[in-house]
Amino acid sequence: MAKDNEMTLEEMLKALDECTQKMEQGELSLEESFEAFKAGMELVKNCNDSIDKVEKEVVKLMDDGSVEPLDEE
Repeated sequence: MAKDNEMTLEEMLKALDECTQKMEQGELSLEESFEAFKAGMELVKNCNDSIDKVEKEVVKLMDDGSVEPLDEE
């Protein structure tokens, strides 16, 4: 699997869903659950970052109708 920052939003959401399903099955050890939780939280962060970036681009397009590269923060 590619690193989270190289994954598409759809791939990250699928990986997050898979992570959640594993945890919901209740068959993971405490350590495995903690690692799955950490991985899931990182995926959530990366999904939010990806969505925020697209949202900023949409807002910029709506404001003036032009397309400009986004400034990285």
